[in-house]
Amino acid sequence: MSRTLVSSVVFTLACAYGVTVAAQTPNAQVGTWKLNPAKSTYSPGPAQRSSTVRIETVASGGLKVTADTVDGTGRTTHNRIVTMLDGKEADYQGAAQPTTRAYTRIDDRTIQWVTKVKGKATTTTRSAVSPDGKSRTNTTTGTDEQGRQVKNVVLYERQ
Repeated sequence: MSRTLVSSVVFTLACAYGVTVAAQTPNAQVGTWKLNPAKSTYSPGPAQRSSTVRIETVASGGLKVTADTVDGTGRTTHNRIVTMLDGKEADYQGAAQPTTRAYTRIDDRTIQWVTKVKGKATTTTRSAVSPDGKSRTNTTTGTDEQGRQVKNVVLYERQ
């Protein structure tokens, strides 16, 4: 092989690798997050007693979100979703009612999702990771299954 050909191949591979790395920008949401109930507000209540959320990247570039929660009445839930952050609905597994969420990436630290229960949009949640990466705040607005206005601001801390 000539030096020119070898140089061209090396350059092409380096460029391809650079594009691949750039396309897979790390998502600040990835990690394990624990609810801080003292720094969270729920309207209407009752507030969640505890929640641990694990967010992982999946091979296709999306996210796998797993949540283990104890709600205000003491009921435990285990929910899971795999999403591509492309605004398309995905099944939110483990919900009491048929539920979907459509996730989109807003920027390097922020994602948003629209929740639908039985096909009807109920809430929109914006999840923003703090600049230091130690906490994330989920702000949820909309209506609950009983038609009441929802305004929750929920703080999670990185574990």
